Amino acid sequence: MISKPHTKYIQSLQQKKFRDEYGCFVAEGPKLVSELLAGGRFTCREIIALPGWIEANPALIALPGSVTVTDVQEHELEKISGLSTPNEVLAVFEKRKQDASIDPRHSITLVLDTIQDPGNMGTIIRIADWFGVTNIVCATGSADIYNPKVVQATMGSLGRVLVLYTDIVSWLRQQPDIRSFAATLDGKPVGTIGKLSEAILVIGNETHGIRNEVLAHTRERITIPRIGEAESLNAAVATGIILSHMV
Repeated sequence: MISKPHTKYIQSLQQKKFRDEYGCFVAEGPKLVSELLAGGRFTCREIIALPGWIEANPALIALPGSVTVTDVQEHELEKISGLSTPNEVLAVFEKRKQDASIDPRHSITLVLDTIQDPGNMGTIIRIADWFGVTNIVCATGSADIYNPKVVQATMGSLGRVLVLYTDIVSWLRQQPDIRSFAATLDGKPVGTIGKLSEAILVIGNETHGIRNEVLAHTRERITIPRIGEAESLNAAVATGIILSHMV
């Protein structure tokens, strides 16, 4: 059984202010929890799961450190879950302390100018992981990577991609020697840039695009040529298309 105070604590982690206060976040579902446990990047505080999941995953549960494992029934898991359909297991992980900086040399680095939709943020992190991009720099005000919707959308990629929140104008200003690209509607076709081993790619806000002060610190504008009549592309979709040309 999970006590009422503990139930309230788990539920509170759906909100950023409590995630910040407790320094923890929630992950749900067998695949996501298993990947985060196996990856070792995040310290697990506790696992709450159906008996069947616990019996099937003894190796994952036998982790170093003090991890509380609680078996619950489906109706109990439903009370603490943020999903419309709870899925076998929920785990509480400690947030990682943010690294002071990201070194963009000899790699592709994504810079996100206030991506606010949690689904987009999570999908972009997953896309970055697919293409081997391990560094993402986010403008302050971007979606919280520990938002449950972001965590779910990453499908475990959160454990393999480093995300830094900072003033991206200042950060870009500090990278004068690295080729930087801004994804816009009026740039040169993305197919002309070729494969790169070192570059910065800036993706703009879902509604307003890239701010002028950010554009001022990028070298080149690129675009995905439009053939049909759609006004724009989803930020995550655009990221995937551009990286498929760039990496």
